[in-house]
Amino acid sequence: MKKILKYLGYIILATFILIQFFRPKSNANTVVASNQIHAAFAVPNDVDVILKKACNDCHSNNTKYPWYSNIQPVAWWLNDHVVDGKKHINFDEYASYKLRKQYHKFEEIIEQVEANEMPLSSYTLIHSEAKLNANEKIALTNWAKACMDSMKAHHPIDSLIRKKQ
Repeated sequence: MKKILKYLGYIILATFILIQFFRPKSNANTVVASNQIHAAFAVPNDVDVILKKACNDCHSNNTKYPWYSNIQPVAWWLNDHVVDGKKHINFDEYASYKLRKQYHKFEEIIEQVEANEMPLSSYTLIHSEAKLNANEKIALTNWAKACMDSMKAHHPIDSLIRKKQ
């Protein structure tokens, strides 16, 4: 039995070492300024600070990786979060979205922040600075509402909202 456990330990160690050579692609891409949310909407400084500290690691093309992201399988887990986050909203691609999608993403920002679903608790566990206080939540949701109001003022409503059937 002792021999089997020792052999199993060697297999686990060898597997751990082997997986260190398989890394996901880094999310540190070139950013096209004309596609960023800043190109389409005014982003006040206080909101920009919130986006940078609590959102951009998963919702932009420029993730700041912590030291432990170099260890597998943690890197795969982090990569899954980033890929999923960018699938939902990418602030570096925001201006390239269709108007309806932009409008809807502002709705989702408001819903997610008000429901305390974003940033994810798994993220704020390690990045405590990303936790949003009440004033930051208000600033972020008010900004999103103001952007939606601006869109409604400049575009026909049917280009922003799907008709209910």
